[in-house]
Parts: sequence; C-alpha cells; structure tokens
Amino acid sequence: MNDIDAHLLIVDDDERIRGLLQKFLIRHGFLVSAARDAAHARRLLSGLDFDMIVLDVMMPGEDGISLTRDLRQTLKTPILLLTAKGETEDRIFGLEAGADDYLPKPFEPKELLLRINAILRRMPDLTPEDTAPKVLTLGPIRYDIDRGEMWRGDELVRLTATESQLMKIFSAQPGEAISRAKLVEDLGRDRGQAQERAVDVQITRLRRKIEDDPKQPRYLQTVRGAGYMLAPD
Repeated sequence: MNDIDAHLLIVDDDERIRGLLQKFLIRHGFLVSAARDAAHARRLLSGLDFDMIVLDVMMPGEDGISLTRDLRQTLKTPILLLTAKGETEDRIFGLEAGADDYLPKPFEPKELLLRINAILRRMPDLTPEDTAPKVLTLGPIRYDIDRGEMWRGDELVRLTATESQLMKIFSAQPGEAISRAKLVEDLGRDRGQAQERAVDVQITRLRRKIEDDPKQPRYLQTVRGAGYMLAPD
C-alpha cells in the first residue's frame, strides 16, 4: 500500500488536537477524517473504509480501549492508541484489546507520522480478490455494495425500495450499459413502454441524489442507444 494514499480516522475529544493532527497529516499527503467521540467514530466507520484509526484513550463516554475492543470483533483496520504519559496500564489494556501500537502524550507530530508509516508498512498486501471494491465511489457519494447503503460523508442517503434495487443492479455491472428493457425485467416489472418510461423517472430521481448536476450526469450516465450505465470513480 502506498502510505500517501491512506485514509486515516482521527478520534479525539480535544478539538484543538484534532484540528492540528488533521492539518499536519493532510500536509503529509494522507486523506484524514476526524471524529469527536466514539459515537461519532462509529457513524463514520459505518459509511467509510479507513486504512488506519488513530484513537485517543481518554474520552468522555465510551473510552478508546472499550471502542478498540468492540471494533476488533468485526474490523481488521490497524489502530494506534494515544495514551496519557504515565498510564502503563492503558497501554497494556489497549494492546490486549487489539490495538496495534500506542503513543504516549504529549508527542511530536513527526513521531506520530513515523508510527503511522511503520504500521501501514507492516500491513500485508491484499490479493486481487480482497481488493475487489465493496464500496463504489461516486464523487462525494459512497455506495456500500454489501449493505446496499449510500452515504454522503457521514450522512446516510435515503433510497426508496426501487432506487435501492436499481443501485444493486448497476453496482453489479459498473461501467456497463444496461438497457431500459433489462432494467424493467430485473426490477420484476411487466414489459412495455410505460414501464420503460417509469424507469426513466426513477433514474431521474436517483440522479438527484447522486449527481452535482442531475441534468449533466457524471456517474449515472445515459448511453445513447444502449441504456444507462453507472460510472464510479
């Protein structure tokens, strides 16, 4: 993995530290999202894939160790804990909970950068099967194929049942045009021009949720004479 392309999640209740770390890491080429507490982190994690989580242990509400333990049940993403200087127990508990490393506060941002790069380098290269995208990116929109969920940042985009079905059909064949007749068939509708026109209406509605400019679609394209095509980034 090229470290520079990595997407990091910073979780810290101190707004100043969050902001400083975010700026510093972005300046070093990372993609960085930030969360103010465990609940906020969970919302981001449910909609986005991260290459690494940098997590403060001491937070109001659910602390970093408890969050680490819970995330480890379903998530393999590396976790680096930020611990208070003298709290040896925190470090031991953190590693036992499944953290990959810890960094005692206060620390130099440069040291954090070295730790992050070291952990990312230790991550095994994924085989092509593992890297098959489970999430399609459409500009600011991310579509989770497995869950059938669409997200804009950490906001869930509400889809109707038909829009959901259409996204499943398109995401199974990204970059391939699907005819209106085939869409009607896959949606389980009776064939006919009226149903094809109904599909056009559904596509228009779906575009309003995906596109910056629905009249000039970039991601849900019309392919002249062939139908419609989903063109993710």
